[in-house]
Amino acid sequence: MNTAGKAVASKRTPRPADPLDPSADELESGDLTAKMRDYLADIYRLGDRARDISPDNDFIGTSAIAEIKDVSPPAVNRMVTRLRELGFLTHEPYKGIRLTADGEREALKQLRTQRIVECFLVSVMGFGWHDVKPEADRMAHALPEVITERMAEMAGRPKFCPHGEPIPERDGTLLPFHDHLLIHAPLNTMLTISRVRTRERDRLEYIAALGLIPGAQIEILHMAPFSGPIQLKSGKEFRIIGHNLGEMIKVL
Repeated sequence: MNTAGKAVASKRTPRPADPLDPSADELESGDLTAKMRDYLADIYRLGDRARDISPDNDFIGTSAIAEIKDVSPPAVNRMVTRLRELGFLTHEPYKGIRLTADGEREALKQLRTQRIVECFLVSVMGFGWHDVKPEADRMAHALPEVITERMAEMAGRPKFCPHGEPIPERDGTLLPFHDHLLIHAPLNTMLTISRVRTRERDRLEYIAALGLIPGAQIEILHMAPFSGPIQLKSGKEFRIIGHNLGEMIKVL
């Protein structure tokens, strides 16, 4: 290459690194990045919901991760490969992936931060429970622990997020919480709504309008076969909800 060519080459702007590519600088150190922690938290959520359907199966597919994060399957595969190399995931052919003990601990630490921020946004700043998920996820990316703990103090040291999910301990542990899906609950028994699984804004607004929020007491009067509608009584009000909504509500 002549001298002019070398000068031009030296002035070329490097191609920006793909933030989802494990070869990028942020993944080279072996340390967990904010993006990695988000992945672990989402994988924990998906596995937790899989256990709602089948208690002995918490394996999930990478397509489910791609859908919940709205990214391409190749990007998910790269991140999953890196997390597996770091010991936070395991993979079994024809089953999928799941968190290791270390992966679960880091996921729960991230979920603690996200859920505390949700509580702060609702109880201190007056956000609706249907608005907080995306904001909490963004804020939790780089939130120092000292700020997280001050938020928790200002929010009254909550044990549960606004949607009823338990808040893990600072060390990434979570006490057992033995609730079950509404669709598996007995008829004609007083029940308490413990948590709501969906984070979709429209669904949360609809659920709140029905009064089916955590802490509400309900009684299931009738559950139609073949995934048919469910008739509930909440106080003096009667409600009819679809089976798919019943799959998003857990009770005690």
